[in-house]
Amino acid sequence: QIQVVESGGGVVQPGGSLTLSCTGSGPSFSDYAVGWFRQTPGKEREFVALISYNDVTIEYGYFVKGRFTISRANSSNTVYLQMNQLEPEDTAVYYCSAGSFPLPRESVFEFWGPGTQVTVSS
Repeated sequence: QIQVVESGGGVVQPGGSLTLSCTGSGPSFSDYAVGWFRQTPGKEREFVALISYNDVTIEYGYFVKGRFTISRANSSNTVYLQMNQLEPEDTAVYYCSAGSFPLPRESVFEFWGPGTQVTVSS
């Protein structure tokens, strides 16, 4: 099995930007689709973005509205989530996960990181 870990979270003002990173533990990470999800207390985990192992499939949650960009650099076993025009509603713990299929469903993702906190506040 592989392990993934997120980084890059923090506090940002509304309208600001953050880039999150998801790093896999080994070379097999490049064979997996990777998804980003987010969660706030008392709410269900929400799909944010995904990317297939070969970059052919890229999808975003409905709320993204062109503000985020997902990409991957397989040479470093890393997937990035560039987030722009952040809003207070984007405040959440963001989780990275790796799975076998590039589908916007939690059930297809097997390996989850511990999450990184994103707080958007003035």
